[in-house]
Amino acid sequence: MEKNHAIDLKNICKEYGGTRVLDNINLYIRKNEFLTLLGPSGCGKTTTLRIIGGFEQPTEGRVIFEGKDITNMPPYERQINTVFQKYALFPHMDVFDNIAFGLKIKKVPKDEIKTRVQEMLRLVNLKGFENRTIDSLSGGQQQRVAIARALVNEPKVLLLDEPLGALDLKLRKEMQIELKNMQKRVGITFIYVTHDQEEALTMSDTVVVMDKGIIQQIGTPVDIYNEPKNAFVAKFIGESNIIDGIMHEDFVVEFGGRVFDCVDSGFNKNEKVDVVIRPEDLEITTVEEGMITGTVTSVTFKGVHYEIIVQDKDIEWMIHSTIMRPVGTEIGMNVIPENIHIMKKVMSQ
Repeated sequence: MEKNHAIDLKNICKEYGGTRVLDNINLYIRKNEFLTLLGPSGCGKTTTLRIIGGFEQPTEGRVIFEGKDITNMPPYERQINTVFQKYALFPHMDVFDNIAFGLKIKKVPKDEIKTRVQEMLRLVNLKGFENRTIDSLSGGQQQRVAIARALVNEPKVLLLDEPLGALDLKLRKEMQIELKNMQKRVGITFIYVTHDQEEALTMSDTVVVMDKGIIQQIGTPVDIYNEPKNAFVAKFIGESNIIDGIMHEDFVVEFGGRVFDCVDSGFNKNEKVDVVIRPEDLEITTVEEGMITGTVTSVTFKGVHYEIIVQDKDIEWMIHSTIMRPVGTEIGMNVIPENIHIMKKVMSQ
């Protein structure tokens, strides 16, 4: 195991009643990393988090924490704390006592409890809130109390299971930035679960995309967005045009009845492939100058851009552009080779 690894998951499988929900998960998480498990409902991300926390036992495989096997260790013995979507705060206790709860259980001296709780209140921007009741706090403030309660115990790893799910959109966006800043300040490993692609891309150092109990791709937010490994990742992370293509040879692909230069290689001659082009990578031009041509069938204003649907024979293209073309207009579209992403076809089970 590498010295900078906080956690290693080795061949983790999990079955419920004969149904496999995690299938041979191998993953390492570095110290001080903000790693997000991202995927649709039922993909296995929360089960993975619960196995790391000790709330579930894997059917097969091992959980290694800083080189030590903790697979069978109960949650309270792990240097790992969890913030759940339902914050599970104690309504009969004020903010101070909620945060201090774990320290009191450990019989930490009163003076030290006071110092550590005050430090946490400063960290989560709730200084002066110690005597407030939980019911008097907003959703965002309650979430900060839950995080402070987890961090005050000085865990080496903090697990966060969709903790922003109950907040409104504006507050969620504020808390995304706040959480990332908090993680940098405390300098510990955050493992975060969400189904929200934008949230994952905004906050994470590393994103792990999961589907049906299998890791589909691991990478930085930029890598995951710009270089998706397969059609599932391309569809799940942002919007994409995914078209059937044929790889004639290295750096040459055919789709939509036309041949294009690309930057991909390593495919078999005339191999059937998926071609992925992001909507913002299609440039609108004249019919005469376009590599692709079609008719505008729909235009929707999205605030920062127009979403334009263009019909080209059997292919429906989506374009995101600041240029508007009315419905019924014939247009041309261009795409540079670097923005044509080729991926292997995933055979359906």
